[in-house]
Amino acid sequence: MIDHNVLQVSDLKVMVKTRDGSFPLVQDINFELKSGHVLGLVGESGSGKTITCMSIMQLLDPKATSVEGSIRLHGKELNGLGAGMQRIRGKELAFIMQNPMNAFTPVYTIGNQFIETIRTHTNLTKKQAFELAVASLNDVNLPNPSDLMRKYPFQLSGGMLQRVMIAISICLKPSIIIADEPTTALDVTNQMQILRQLDYLRSQYGTSILLISHDLGVISELADEVAVMHQGRIVEQGDVFQLFDDPKHDYTKKILNARPMVNLHDQISEWISS
Repeated sequence: MIDHNVLQVSDLKVMVKTRDGSFPLVQDINFELKSGHVLGLVGESGSGKTITCMSIMQLLDPKATSVEGSIRLHGKELNGLGAGMQRIRGKELAFIMQNPMNAFTPVYTIGNQFIETIRTHTNLTKKQAFELAVASLNDVNLPNPSDLMRKYPFQLSGGMLQRVMIAISICLKPSIIIADEPTTALDVTNQMQILRQLDYLRSQYGTSILLISHDLGVISELADEVAVMHQGRIVEQGDVFQLFDDPKHDYTKKILNARPMVNLHDQISEWISS
């Protein structure tokens, strides 16, 4: 596997526009994501993790926010790309959102939305796209995937929608998956199924993953590097073992000391390898 930077974020700054001027949401964000690597992004709620990911995907409302700095995917600048992002989202850059209920159009079936995504980025026939979608749904442990394709989003639970969204995100084997708390709505068994699938994509196809999670056990097991965010800035980043064993910043020490005193690393490692 070639070790090169797939994503480079430099001097990223996101400002929200208000009546009294502009207010920074995140600033001085710098990191790189190598091919086949996992970068864990951690920090308390409101620290700017999701805003950072939304800016990378170019999903923030330009009327309400401004994004400064550079976001380069395979050397191509994404910031300000506009309509050109439609060819990149879903194919090269996939996003697993935190709230699955907002990820689907309620008036179209799961199959309609899944097949449309596949055919937008490939030359597959409708039948081939259907077969790929069913296989991907099966990979995330959803029962009767062929029947599920005919259902509407409101007919599925939040956990099932989460797995459908993950299946759509991974089916085209994108260069990068941005996973914003991808297992939040899932039970333990299905959490492990998703983590195994993400780890498989990383190891088998060189997919890079930007993983947002409050679960430090998941971060310690899957991530190669970790960036810690606090009040809109990255306050510390480095190799996962070095950062967990010898944190430098006071905030990093605080969140590490707050984790449950359970050996989650060994548990998750055992589940993923089993």
